[in-house]
Amino acid sequence: MRVLFTTWAWPSHLYAMVPLAWACRAAGHEVLIVSQPELADEMISTGLPSTTVGDDVDAAGLVRGYVLPSARSGELTGQAKSTGKGPRAMRMFLAHAESMVDGLVALARDWKPDLIVHEPTALAGPVAASAVGVPSVRHLYGTDLLLRARGILPELLAPLGERHELTDLEPFGVATVDPTPTSLQVATDYHRIPMRYVPFNGSGPAVTPLPVRGARPRICVTWGHTMAKLDPSLFLLPEIVTALGESDVEVVAAVSSAQHPLVGDVPDNVTVFVDTPVDALLPGCDLLVGHGGAGTILTTMRHGLPALLVPRLPDHAGHSGQVRAAGVGEVLDPGDLTATSLRESVDRVLAGPATERARAVADEMRAAAPPADVVEQLAELAAAPLSVG
Repeated sequence: MRVLFTTWAWPSHLYAMVPLAWACRAAGHEVLIVSQPELADEMISTGLPSTTVGDDVDAAGLVRGYVLPSARSGELTGQAKSTGKGPRAMRMFLAHAESMVDGLVALARDWKPDLIVHEPTALAGPVAASAVGVPSVRHLYGTDLLLRARGILPELLAPLGERHELTDLEPFGVATVDPTPTSLQVATDYHRIPMRYVPFNGSGPAVTPLPVRGARPRICVTWGHTMAKLDPSLFLLPEIVTALGESDVEVVAAVSSAQHPLVGDVPDNVTVFVDTPVDALLPGCDLLVGHGGAGTILTTMRHGLPALLVPRLPDHAGHSGQVRAAGVGEVLDPGDLTATSLRESVDRVLAGPATERARAVADEMRAAAPPADVVEQLAELAAAPLSVG
């Protein structure tokens, strides 16, 4: 079987698919990862065959168009709560599809995959699959936030399909691989293939050992990669760890080398780890405080930890909302974030039932089929006759 995996150039979307892509490769199947040129180095770092199509799109610039105005608030910053709205994210997804679709179709015709796997916002994927007459499979990276747009996607993609003489597109494909536990997922009505979540964080240096654990609760704080990339003022980790310096807790802060200069001096109860995967820091922790990214949430739940989330982007808010609904953590609006509200929320989550519920979610995740088992289901989908119309 030949499986083409595709995403637009956003590292976390790529990372979500790597465990399944490697499982396909380990099972003896041919794999090719495809994205825009900006993601070339990240694709190479996975160790899997890869290539690029299309042109780069200013994804960060498009995200800035719909993120709320840059402002921090309350005791943390002394500024007032901000509000505002921008263009919907669908505009960005279509811009990436426009960039990639012609090159992806040409590549698929030449490479001849038996199946195309794409993350849900990589909308060039199902167009290319239809163009070459093979099944497409979505690969989620978190809560299925695109489900609410399912009814309008065929119309939105119609102009791209018409360029390749396609009149009947199914953006959701024949199945959806889902590493998100049912507890954190929205209700779905499609062919869902549950899969055990396996964290992947790219290549990096050897993991530095954690400091010896004391008697106090240990909290991991991370703010992903997106927020600092958009605007350093959206990177709230320095204020978070400063506020927690007044609490009777230990803090481990996970930052990238690019973010490290933004951190500055930290309280004595804070240890900063640079370019260390969060997956390596969470064992031995009691709580995750973060921005609400899907990968961070799933990694946290994998370790059976509750989360306190401060989302700013719409998708972060969507993923965080499922955490709150499942009772495995709390969500703070950025405009309500103060040093006092942060410390009170931390104490409340640590003392409440969220930890026990998070452990139950971890058990649920461990019970899901590993990627190796999902490969067999992909092979069955690739071999099945493709229905038309």
